[in-house]
Amino acid sequence: MTRRHTELNDATHTLSEADLQAISQRIPVMTFPKGTVLLREGEVAREAYFVIQGCVRAYYLVDGEERTSDFFTEQQSAAALDSYNRQVPSTHFLDCLEDCTLSVLTYDNEQELVREFPGFGSICQQSMQSHFGRHQEWLSAFVTKSPEERYLHLMEIRPDLIHRIPQYHLASYLGVKPESLSRIRKRLATASSGRPAGRSDRSEDHGG
Repeated sequence: MTRRHTELNDATHTLSEADLQAISQRIPVMTFPKGTVLLREGEVAREAYFVIQGCVRAYYLVDGEERTSDFFTEQQSAAALDSYNRQVPSTHFLDCLEDCTLSVLTYDNEQELVREFPGFGSICQQSMQSHFGRHQEWLSAFVTKSPEERYLHLMEIRPDLIHRIPQYHLASYLGVKPESLSRIRKRLATASSGRPAGRSDRSEDHGG
């Protein structure tokens, strides 16, 4: 079991220590080099992952262009949940943005563990709800905020990503071109230094 799952169990008291140990032994931990594609569009997600170390990126391919939709880092679940839960073809890709150490839970193994340890199902459900909640928060910010406001929001909720993620992937996640992200950063740096900042509006959405 991962630390996050153990924390969820501590909060809910659904599994005994012996159960936790038994489950841990049946969820392998694997390493994947940077650039590994864990899931492709059109494939059925047979595995869900939990990030012990590294960063997994989710993205869509739109007219030949990659559109980043999420980053999964330490102590977060990484999965194409709709594909995994319903065993239907995935609409997006998952790849390793860095060298990754992941715990790997197959769909069949999860079903067996839930049958054997019903409390494990509750922990998986809470983990999934946390995933959806985080995704919904970002979707709300994406719809209601300007690109600069999205960047500031990201700095607030996930500051680790700002200098960890390559700028072109970060720009895609924010819904702007890399050069627009450069301008946003320059404006903010200028504002923080006390000099007059340039105009900021929504015109940079998906623009150059």
